Amino acid sequence: MYTYLSHIDSPADLKKLKPEQLPALAEEIRHFLLQTVSETGGHLGSNLGTVELSIALHYCFDSPNDKIIWDVGHQAYTHKILTGRRDRFNTQRQYKGLSGFPKRSESEHDAFGVGHSSTSISAGLGMAAAASLAGTRNHAIAVIGDGSLTGGMAFEALNQAGHLKKNLIVILNDNEMSISKNVGAFSSFISRKLTGRYFRDLKKEMQGLLLNIPAIGTDILHFARRAENSLKGFLTPGSLFEALGFDYLGPLEGHNLEQLVEVFNNINELDGPLLVHVMTTKGKGYKPAEETPHKYHGVGAFDIATGKGAPKPAVKSYTDVFGETIVQLAEQDPQVVGITAAMPDGTGLNIFAERFPDRFFDVGIAEQHAMTFAAGLAADGFRPVTAIYSTFLQRAYDQVFHDICLQKLPVTIAMDRAGVVGDDGPTHHGVFDYSFLRHLPGLTIMAPKDENELRHMLSTAVNSGAPMALRYPRGAGYGVTMDAELKTLEIGKGELLLEGDDLCIVAIGSTVYPALQAAELLKQQGIKAGVVNARFVKPLDTELILSVARTTGCIVTVEENALQGGFGSAVLELLSDNGLQDVRVKRLGIPDYYVEHGSQAQLRKDLGIDAEGIAASVQKLVAEKTKISLQSTTVTTSILQTDASDSSAFHQEMQLKGYK
Repeated sequence: MYTYLSHIDSPADLKKLKPEQLPALAEEIRHFLLQTVSETGGHLGSNLGTVELSIALHYCFDSPNDKIIWDVGHQAYTHKILTGRRDRFNTQRQYKGLSGFPKRSESEHDAFGVGHSSTSISAGLGMAAAASLAGTRNHAIAVIGDGSLTGGMAFEALNQAGHLKKNLIVILNDNEMSISKNVGAFSSFISRKLTGRYFRDLKKEMQGLLLNIPAIGTDILHFARRAENSLKGFLTPGSLFEALGFDYLGPLEGHNLEQLVEVFNNINELDGPLLVHVMTTKGKGYKPAEETPHKYHGVGAFDIATGKGAPKPAVKSYTDVFGETIVQLAEQDPQVVGITAAMPDGTGLNIFAERFPDRFFDVGIAEQHAMTFAAGLAADGFRPVTAIYSTFLQRAYDQVFHDICLQKLPVTIAMDRAGVVGDDGPTHHGVFDYSFLRHLPGLTIMAPKDENELRHMLSTAVNSGAPMALRYPRGAGYGVTMDAELKTLEIGKGELLLEGDDLCIVAIGSTVYPALQAAELLKQQGIKAGVVNARFVKPLDTELILSVARTTGCIVTVEENALQGGFGSAVLELLSDNGLQDVRVKRLGIPDYYVEHGSQAQLRKDLGIDAEGIAASVQKLVAEKTKISLQSTTVTTSILQTDASDSSAFHQEMQLKGYK
């Protein structure tokens, strides 16, 4: 039972507290976060860093009338707790529980749904413009981290906001840490130089010195603070934002509730675009997270006392295998370079970065730039490998088209977290890449059935001399034996893993092993199902797929991608183009809706693409095929037994039965 937190079910309850009670509430929330996230997993470090900021925003502004927009959403847990979701917070990121990100359908206080970065200022400006058009004074407050400001969209929005002069408040949450160490001139400008530790330490020392002067020390300190505000354009990053048309306040100490509340109450009455620079500590209040914030960005369940999570699985993850393989390729070829968009650890490129620091590039949260940067390297003879989560590659579609494929540049696009990814939900599921990539001329797309095949596909891609896209799932592999040597696969060639007379399951990537397991289940039911590992979505193995289609007359395709425009659609197009429209085809994959969050196993079960789901669909299809076959036999027998003189009566009977 918490003294303050237990009684807060809405921002209105929060406003009943006295300002001097807020620091105690912050400590209760921090304790609550640690207790809950240590059991459920989630984004810890960023949320520990924004406890006071979230309290101050809801204490001073009037949500949901005032719109608070959280960029990315990694830091919105306290916001959720303060807006009526405390009692359900232990369900966050759990199957059928709360989302790990702000979600409009979940609460009226979630002004804008997020999950990807650099969108908050654009959305906030839209809401500020809407308030202006409606003639209201509702505030739009965009909370954006320093890492998200490396995304170009954020600067586009800042530029327009300065021009429109609408009542937009931007809170820059500067914790000197996005997901990995911030990169680029801008982050260096903010985090290392003008607001670096030297500047802040010097300020603290001067404050302490002045306060120790008898009688007049406090007055001098107040004067110094006023002078500091007057000179902020010279000593802080404010000049940059003021050049964009913003009034600038800060930097503020992000864990000083008294200061935050005072400033936020003051800016309530201000007009025009305003940027408030707030300095926070990622992982605040939990020593392991403060010391190694990148390890506590996203965590599973862990022990609070030690900070240790569950033991790492004995079987290597696809990400780890990718990281080790690209290092092996780079050792053989000095032209291989690695590129990531602020996710070296998440993509496995941290291994590459340690081994080849001069050939590793972290471009920040800027996927579009990453792809064109890779294209530039490829144009001058290098072999860049860009490792980006499938869901984030969606942001760089135009660059893949114009800058890579159109120019036939040999860039390897390694898409981690393809398919359903689990607890992060619809913004993070990588279930659209087949659909938005396979129509691009000249781009080869492939997916491995296991971690050993991943190694060979990566080698094939890097040495192809052409644009290549490779996708693989989140999580551990199958623990298969690794080949000693890397192989070059024949482009567009799949493999027949299992022969079958009744039908053939044509699977791709993470669905191949479930398809083999389904075939075993079907065998127990007397159904002989073949299994093909397609390997390539583009180009398809035309000869193999047409062969099994003609042999069985029945195909089931299985993919962890949207059905619309995906792998199954490609197979249907192949059959149609070759005059095999009479082959029965059942496509299994992601239906036309956004998949919610939950464990990968649970989601695959719900989608019917695990072994049992595949087997059930095949059983149904075989039953339908048998029924149609029996009906056809009955019709043929009737024709043979019908006298020619009764043909008219026969045709009438067939029409009544629905046959033509």
